[in-house]
Amino acid sequence: MSLNLTDITLTYPDGDTRLTALDHVSLDVPKGSLAAVIGPSGSGKSSLLAVAATLITPDTGTVTIDGTATTGLGRGELTDLRRHKIGIVFQQPNLLPSLTAAEQLQVMAQLDGRSPAKARTRALELLDSVGLADQAARRPHQLSGGQRQRVNIARALMNNPTVLLVDEPTSALDHERGAAVIDLITRLTHQQATATVLVTHDRAHLTAVDQTAEVHDGRLRHAVQH
Repeated sequence: MSLNLTDITLTYPDGDTRLTALDHVSLDVPKGSLAAVIGPSGSGKSSLLAVAATLITPDTGTVTIDGTATTGLGRGELTDLRRHKIGIVFQQPNLLPSLTAAEQLQVMAQLDGRSPAKARTRALELLDSVGLADQAARRPHQLSGGQRQRVNIARALMNNPTVLLVDEPTSALDHERGAAVIDLITRLTHQQATATVLVTHDRAHLTAVDQTAEVHDGRLRHAVQH
C-alpha cells in the first residue's frame, strides 16, 4: 500500500470540550489507484486530507506512506517526506504570477537541489503529459482556469511523489472543464503509479475512480470498490 490511514482520530478544541473532526477513520489506497473522498462541507474531508499530507498530526492512529509510518517523525523528517513522497494539488492553483508555466514546476525541483537543466527537462515532460506543451512559456494570466489547474497538477508531480492528494480541483471550473481535469488526474494516477486521494463534493465525475469513501460527521461510513 502506498497510502494507509489506520484508525485515525482527530479532535480540535471547542470551548471546554473537543470537537471530533475524524472518528476512527481507516483508508487504504494502493499504488496506481484513485480513491475519491466525498461528503458535505464540514464532514471531515479536508481534515482527512491534511492528516494524509502529514500537515496535521492526529490524536490517535497511524499514517503510513510508501511503507514509512509517520508516527514519531520530527518536523524536519516530515518536511523531507512531503518533499519526496507527497504531491498536493490545492483547490486554488496559487501560481506565482511572474513565472511561466515551466518555471512554476522548475522551482519545485530546484528547491530539492536538482540541476536547472534536469528540472527544465522534467517540467517540459510533465507539461506535455497534461496537454500544455505549447503553453510552457505562458504566465498564469495568459492561461485559462482549466489550464492553470493543469499546471497545478503537473507541479504536484514534479518530484515524482508516491502519494498524490487533490483538494476539490473542479470547484472553480464548469462541468466540461471539471470532467476533463478528473479524467486527467485518473490518467496520471495510472501513468505515474501514484496512490491518489481526491477530495470532492461533486459526485458527477466519479465513474472512473477505483474506490469511493463517504465521510459524514468525521466517520467513514462506507467505502465502495469500483
